[in-house]
Amino acid sequence: MQEKLINMVLLMSDNQLPQTTYSISDLSKEFDITTRSIRFYEDQGLLKPKRRGQTRIYNLKDRVRLKLILRGKRLGFSLAETRRLFELYDADKNSSTQLHTMLDLVEDKKVALQQQMDDIKVVLMELNSAEQQCRDALANNS
Repeated sequence: MQEKLINMVLLMSDNQLPQTTYSISDLSKEFDITTRSIRFYEDQGLLKPKRRGQTRIYNLKDRVRLKLILRGKRLGFSLAETRRLFELYDADKNSSTQLHTMLDLVEDKKVALQQQMDDIKVVLMELNSAEQQCRDALANNS
């Protein structure tokens, strides 16, 4: 009885511990991206897995970085901008420089997005006008 209880506790604790290493296919499945994308990020110097022969072994830091790369991509950050932030972080983990750089990048993205929104509004107004002109012409031809 006691042995079963110990085994159950060990199994429970194993499931609750965060995984410390990942294969490329683990990360590919978790983040729903191709292994080719992950290798590309590695080629760009954004991920640095260890190697065991031909096998890449990613650690928790690589997993977090991949998550940040994908989040940055979703927010419109270039890989160069993401690399720059990683380099600043690696140089000084408590860097106010990194935070100021991040704030500058965020502000730049917000300005660019606002400009895109303004441009979209203008295009929508032009499309609405063209649509109305077409409807008016059709009504006059009937």
